[in-house]
Amino acid sequence: MSLPPAAEGPTPALADHAAHGAADDRLFLRTVLALAAGGFAIGTGEFVIMGLLPEVARDLAVSIPQAGHVISAYALGVVVGAPLLAVLTAGWHRRTLLMVLMLIFGLGNLASALAPGYLSLNLLRLCAGLPHGSYFGIAALVAAALSEPHQRARAVGLVMLGLTSGTLLGVPVASALGQWLGWRAAFVFVAAVALLSVGMIRAWVPNLAPPPGASPLRELGALGRKQVWLTLGIAAIGFGGMFSVFSYVKPTLLQVAGMPLGWMPVVLSLFGVGMVGGNLIGSRLADKALMPTIGGLLIWSAAIQLLYVLTCHHPVAAALTVVLVGSAVAIGPALQIRLMDVAGDAQALAAALNHSAFNLANALGAWLGGLAIDAGLGYPSTGWVGTLLSLGGFGVFWWARQDARRAAQASGTALTG
Repeated sequence: MSLPPAAEGPTPALADHAAHGAADDRLFLRTVLALAAGGFAIGTGEFVIMGLLPEVARDLAVSIPQAGHVISAYALGVVVGAPLLAVLTAGWHRRTLLMVLMLIFGLGNLASALAPGYLSLNLLRLCAGLPHGSYFGIAALVAAALSEPHQRARAVGLVMLGLTSGTLLGVPVASALGQWLGWRAAFVFVAAVALLSVGMIRAWVPNLAPPPGASPLRELGALGRKQVWLTLGIAAIGFGGMFSVFSYVKPTLLQVAGMPLGWMPVVLSLFGVGMVGGNLIGSRLADKALMPTIGGLLIWSAAIQLLYVLTCHHPVAAALTVVLVGSAVAIGPALQIRLMDVAGDAQALAAALNHSAFNLANALGAWLGGLAIDAGLGYPSTGWVGTLLSLGGFGVFWWARQDARRAAQASGTALTG
């Protein structure tokens, strides 16, 4: 007796559906890998200079604090470039835009390696930072568009995994090249990775069209939305806590904890481990409950910075706490999705502004931490500053939550998230 047809194997319709699903999965994975490769290049290029400032200062005959201005120049490029490029390129197809942005970044790093002097290096670092925010913003939109609605944060987290992996793997490699062949070699390495990612984007990322009616004027409409500004405020203030601590982690551990200098590469790698783990966990939590995740992670960040105040006197305890400090990056994918939700039809500008806000957090955290140290409060005070910034971010989050609740009640709709 023969079996019924259904038991003999999948029907043609089911087989086609399974094949189609597998093809979609492969497309998504290839796309995320290509986008993450660009993020890896950006993460490496942004952070590697922090470990090569003595070499830069010596080569260009400036002081180490002066050499540190190249970090600020890059951050300024991110802050300015993210909204500017997002508005000017509103009508571009996504793959084309991503390739151009990464090409600009790669050429900016290659030119940085050839900079003849201090002023030219600062100008070129500013140019290299211009595409940073727009790249991650558009990459997040592409990843979210190709994922299931309930897995958008996870998709964005996978793209951001390129950035966090850059701090864990790319920075040590580029730093080693910089120590061995000179600081310029580090930027050549970053440029090579960036140009490689251009080819990967060309081959694997679908050239999605912009939304119908996309225009610079419509993108600017995001700036008229209160929830967009409140979400950016959460990032610019709340995320500053991590940078207040991390900006001064090396002198703190060397001078306060008495940590041997040889331990520092390990500690910096631990920070990268925390970033990678936090990014993966935070994106999964955000897909389950977006707003509670944002609020909870701000409280988590405040607790970590407070713990750092207590552990920074002990080498092993401080090193373990640095892992937790890095995990504060978990809030990144959640805030990216929140901006997408509140930006309406101005998605590109809002997504790019998220990275402007994070770079403002970088500047704010480092500046306030430096003020506390200069005021004679000591290096552990950066943890207190970080705690206050995280709590300040939670205050903005609470404001945003209450404002959204009032708006939902006024419109007769339910508050989600």
